[in-house]
Amino acid sequence: MTGVTLTSAGLDPRRRRILFRCWHRGIREMDLVFGQFAEAEITKLSDAELDEFETIMAEEDNDLLRWIMGTWPVPERFQTPMFARLAAYKPDFDKPLRTPE
Repeated sequence: MTGVTLTSAGLDPRRRRILFRCWHRGIREMDLVFGQFAEAEITKLSDAELDEFETIMAEEDNDLLRWIMGTWPVPERFQTPMFARLAAYKPDFDKPLRTPE
């Protein structure tokens, strides 16, 4: 298991890789935002949406955190429905980070 609830076993290799990267960002807050967003949405995203999501993921965590929290303006290149969807996602910070095995 990569994240909190979604197993990567049934995912194609690209989605598996993205899910793993979402939970291993480097800044815990971004792990929670990206990881929980990916768990909720990864199976529904089209190839074009996955492309855009990976482009967003390539940005620096500190910049992403500031854009998502609204402390910095979102650059024009990220003023897209995908970024808005990600920024609007509210992770559950009280959710356990690991499930009992």
